[in-house]
Amino acid sequence: MTRSTIQDPGSGYTSHNVASIVQLDSVSKLYGTFVALRKITLEFEAGRTYVLLGENGAGKSTLLRVVAGLLRPTHGSIRVFDQPKPADARDRIGYMSHAPMLYDELSALENMHYFAGLYRERPCLLPHQALEAVSLDPALARPTGQYSQGMRQRASLARVLLPQPDLLLLDEPFSNMDAASARQMLALVQAQRAAGKTIILTTHQRELAEPIADYLLTLQAGAVASLVARQPEPRRPEAVRP
Repeated sequence: MTRSTIQDPGSGYTSHNVASIVQLDSVSKLYGTFVALRKITLEFEAGRTYVLLGENGAGKSTLLRVVAGLLRPTHGSIRVFDQPKPADARDRIGYMSHAPMLYDELSALENMHYFAGLYRERPCLLPHQALEAVSLDPALARPTGQYSQGMRQRASLARVLLPQPDLLLLDEPFSNMDAASARQMLALVQAQRAAGKTIILTTHQRELAEPIADYLLTLQAGAVASLVARQPEPRRPEAVRP
């Protein structure tokens, strides 16, 4: 039986069983007079998968960008891997945006070689390993600009996995895919979950992502509307690098 926990939107959620690697304390993000995030207080636990739900404009992508260190909160504070600035923990964060962030004229392997070169001082997967991890053939010479949407999304995920991050932030990873490609991407995300990664993903396809979620987090007008724990006894995560 699934246990559901719906919190007061201002209270957030805290578990005492598993270490939290992301803590948001009354975080708000404003664009002029528009409030994208509204006093969000949350903790994200190591080794869990969080599925963020909500209508367009609810604040899902903004929340991911704040956690990734790409946006600064207007008010409130955030800590990621015990760093008061998420940018200081960026080497442990993998962020996959709506845009695939690939060079269309290059093959997937050429893209991976390029991006691996940006991490010269960090242990990374080899370019072919990153592609094999997402079920793409490293020998495929076709430019990524000619890939299907599903293949482009998988190549984008390979780029994110290159530096072996502990926290994966995936913004609509199933977007604009046919059913078969979406299921394939879901299996890849599930494999990262099984490897002990912490995953926060946004989606409009609740029925697709819900089976892999430890928690379903719903945002409404920039605020936390509900947080539902799907497992009565959440699994313990694998060790996270200190």
